[in-house]
Amino acid sequence: MTSTARKASPGLMASINGRYHRTALALYLAVVVGHWAEHLVQAYQIWILGWPRPEARGVLGMPFPWLVSSEWLHYGYAVVMLIGLFLLLPGFTGRSRAWWTVALALQFWHHIEHGLLLVQAHSSFRLPGSAEPTSLLQLIVPRVELHLFYNSVVFVPMVIAMYLHLRPNAEERAAARCSCVRPTDVPAWRGPVAATD
Repeated sequence: MTSTARKASPGLMASINGRYHRTALALYLAVVVGHWAEHLVQAYQIWILGWPRPEARGVLGMPFPWLVSSEWLHYGYAVVMLIGLFLLLPGFTGRSRAWWTVALALQFWHHIEHGLLLVQAHSSFRLPGSAEPTSLLQLIVPRVELHLFYNSVVFVPMVIAMYLHLRPNAEERAAARCSCVRPTDVPAWRGPVAATD
């Protein structure tokens, strides 16, 4: 076969929203769950174990305390989450796309909050009445609880989107560009069963 006869290989976006969508979603979900688990462990350390907030650093923050206080790291993770949600969006259709878009919009706001924290951490700017870097909603809700909330409200629509994506209705299945749902994953409708004598 000559090089002109070969099909052009799909680009990154087409690949991760086509034949590798299921794998990309699984890898992305593993990163999200790992980060969310850190927030859950930190909450457990504060509310169940009764540790002072500065000592409650999650799992990785215990051996590496600088991770908890690094605004670059937190902002970087928020950006990675945002990029992942954006890159994987084209693979969704119908109801699952609507839920994935909700997660994307919520993560966009979460990213803005982390951007505000990053700017304050590296400048003398502070929100009125704040002595340390503070996000907007942190003026009302403590930081640990707020970011546990943010990660939860992004995670829940993501999971709903993935669930619906793997269980599409006929219209969504026809519009799908990816191979997430294999014919063996969803039982085929066999039509009405004929009555027997």
